[in-house]
Amino acid sequence: MGKSDFLSPKAISNRIKSKGLQKLRWYCQMCQKQCRDENGFKCHCMSQSHQRQLLLAAENPQQFMGYFSEEFRRDFLELLRRRFGTRRVHNNVVYNEYISHREHIHMNATQWETLTDFTKWLGREGLCRVDETPKGWYIQYIDRDPETIRRQQEQKGKKKQDLDDEEKTAKLVEQQVRRGLEGKELKMPVYTELSRENKDEKVTFKLKKGASTSVAASSQTSVLALKMVEGAVKRTGAAHCSGQPKKKMKKSALDEIMELEEEKKRTSRTDYWLQRDIIVKIVTKKLEGKYHKKKGVVKEVIDKYAAIVKVIDSGDKLKLDQTHLETVIPAPGKKVLVLNGGYRGNEAILESINEKRFSVTITINSGPLKGRRVEDIQYEDVSKLA
Repeated sequence: MGKSDFLSPKAISNRIKSKGLQKLRWYCQMCQKQCRDENGFKCHCMSQSHQRQLLLAAENPQQFMGYFSEEFRRDFLELLRRRFGTRRVHNNVVYNEYISHREHIHMNATQWETLTDFTKWLGREGLCRVDETPKGWYIQYIDRDPETIRRQQEQKGKKKQDLDDEEKTAKLVEQQVRRGLEGKELKMPVYTELSRENKDEKVTFKLKKGASTSVAASSQTSVLALKMVEGAVKRTGAAHCSGQPKKKMKKSALDEIMELEEEKKRTSRTDYWLQRDIIVKIVTKKLEGKYHKKKGVVKEVIDKYAAIVKVIDSGDKLKLDQTHLETVIPAPGKKVLVLNGGYRGNEAILESINEKRFSVTITINSGPLKGRRVEDIQYEDVSKLA
């Protein structure tokens, strides 16, 4: 009987079976080959290619195990950072999502025998916070990104400055109140027992409006003075804390709001940057090296972190993660799209390239900020438009 045709039921069935995840025990990490059944795995183990791989691994086993362990650790932490951030999550949830990718590194090829051992190792190395519960091990990613650490330090400094300003204001108010009460003696009330000469006489109280003791009047005066001082201190404190010279022209409320919104946008960054109709470069070598360093156009963005890329040379369409892509910087004078930061989504004209600082200077060409010149934009924040 001849070889099965490409469109025969048997050939179609074999292709369907080869898709998706297969059993782990029939996978060879050294050859990166997945077998469908025990007989296929046995035949693969007896093949010459597998024997050659075993001989190479036997020469330096620690090197191969270290390589697979490092790849597993890097991909696992990248998924944890990108998918869950700094949230506390069960380690098995992250692992199940990790192994859902067909080309993942299997744990039996690494230095860790179980997921629990790997979780404990992450805790010892300080890469994650781990804790054991009756439901299992939970992990929490520790973000050591310099940008995140800088942002946290700025927030701490701002809180400390606010506390210092409040303490200074409180001391100033206390001094004002003490200065206002100098030379005045507070008359303490004298309490006496209630007595009546005639037992049949009824006890009556007469309360008049506006009647108050000297103590109440003085306390009310001090409270009003305190409120007035607080208001004056707040106004002067706001003027001094602004740090602007007195001669500078006063800004309108609309200008201040626009500046605050612009500063907020400029400091807000996201960990995803893919946009449609931009040109990117493929940097992964996992596709048999066929598409390495090839350029393509992003046709569709999937779940913010992945995209359908059409290769310019061959016209092939590939589904790639953003970690397998990088931006393309065109020649000065060409159009680019801002991918991150406060000007995200705006088209711009590339003015110049600073190779020492790995940054570019652009002029916004769309939106309400059209015509604005922006310097020191990082390479990864802009890309050439298709």
